[in-house]
Amino acid sequence: MINHVFPICQTEMLFKRTLPPRSCEPFGCCKFRKAELSMVNQMKAAKMGQITEEMKIVAKEEDESPKKICRRVAAGRVVITRNMERENAIPLGIGEGLRTKVNANVGTSADLCDLNLEVEKAKIAVKYGADTVMDLSTSGDLDEIRKTMLKAVDVPVGTVPIYQTAIEIIKDKEAIIHMDEDDIFNTIEKHAKDGVDFMTLHCGVTEQIVKRIAKHPRLMGIVSRGGTFLAAWILHHNKENPLYANYDYLLEIAKKYDFALSLGDGLRPGCIFDATDWPQIQELLTIGELVDRAREADVQAIVEGPGHLPLDQIESNVQLEKSICKGAPFYVLGPVVTEIAPGYDHIVGALGGTLAGLAGADFLCYLTPAEHLGLPTLEDVKEGVIVTKIAAHAVDIVKLGSKASARDFVVAKARANLDWKKQIENALDPEKAKKIRSRIKLKTPKTCSMCSQYCAIKILKEALKAEGQCL
Repeated sequence: MINHVFPICQTEMLFKRTLPPRSCEPFGCCKFRKAELSMVNQMKAAKMGQITEEMKIVAKEEDESPKKICRRVAAGRVVITRNMERENAIPLGIGEGLRTKVNANVGTSADLCDLNLEVEKAKIAVKYGADTVMDLSTSGDLDEIRKTMLKAVDVPVGTVPIYQTAIEIIKDKEAIIHMDEDDIFNTIEKHAKDGVDFMTLHCGVTEQIVKRIAKHPRLMGIVSRGGTFLAAWILHHNKENPLYANYDYLLEIAKKYDFALSLGDGLRPGCIFDATDWPQIQELLTIGELVDRAREADVQAIVEGPGHLPLDQIESNVQLEKSICKGAPFYVLGPVVTEIAPGYDHIVGALGGTLAGLAGADFLCYLTPAEHLGLPTLEDVKEGVIVTKIAAHAVDIVKLGSKASARDFVVAKARANLDWKKQIENALDPEKAKKIRSRIKLKTPKTCSMCSQYCAIKILKEALKAEGQCL
């Protein structure tokens, strides 16, 4: 039985980014300075049994024991995303036993390069519950965009450094194939110095897999931009992926700044007809080995997953990742479970994300209504975050029980009392709820316009009252 007695502070803390701001909010509105946090490598500290300030913050937010957080970080089953160079980020825990997290992608493109707009998207995403933001910009002054984004939000920020490497090489040398290893690693270190908290790095896109795809094409080939950039380089130079060949050097950089590796699924299926095929699984096996090496080097690692999957393959994909990567946090895009819903892919992704979360995925990347069609608008970002947040929260009700369902209980009790104000205040999107509630002038003010005077709750209350009873 779920215990429905919740302290108000606990209820609000679990949803700190979606409730109205409070001056006494423990972590949601303060800015941390580097001096106030541990300037140590989180995994190394955890292996020594040292509970850092970041672990304490994560433990308090998750209503968990700091010792448990410490043990899970030491084992690599929980990652704390916070670069030691970052001054204004709130440390975030992702992984086993914690709330399911949501990421929102933003970023410029050649067709629409507006830094202010992308910053506003990031802020909208955080307002409606995104736990992290990824800057996927491919146009404009990429250094300025990244630095501005890092200052604009207090959540962990991720990037895909190979984008900047490839784009700058195209400008200077006209083709991606002309980038070299120094170009790639210099960009990674630049992002690290700026304070990026986690980076998507396609280390598992190996020469063996790329050459097999060239001989045995998939329906959708390689749909990852980063994966394609590296595949083109591999095929042209007939050499191994620099990120794989020089993985130990990458680990040195990651350890120095304590950013988390997000081991990218460069060979994720781009449609349900490529799902769970040889390239995808071979890359996962490679990533499993890379996770082991990262842990040995005291580097935190997240594993990225598909992609497009039919519903009946989601659970097995999550279980495979958890087995092969020994419980490493799993970060999924969707998954997208059907191809026929352009304009509604945020809902498609939420369907897949719910199943993935129930199976053990820890981190859901949102999709917006613009997925597969174009760059999202502010409203698209808002809808994408809210729909993905619903999926994550639905999972957490099952996964975490009363720790997650506190706010649901508040809304349910408000509905039982026909307390519309409290229902709306606790909605994920209070503005939309209020707008719908007020669009018809009500004949019976305490009810909704669907039931009006025939409201089941109202009728029962009146019947019980007439008999001298109460609900």
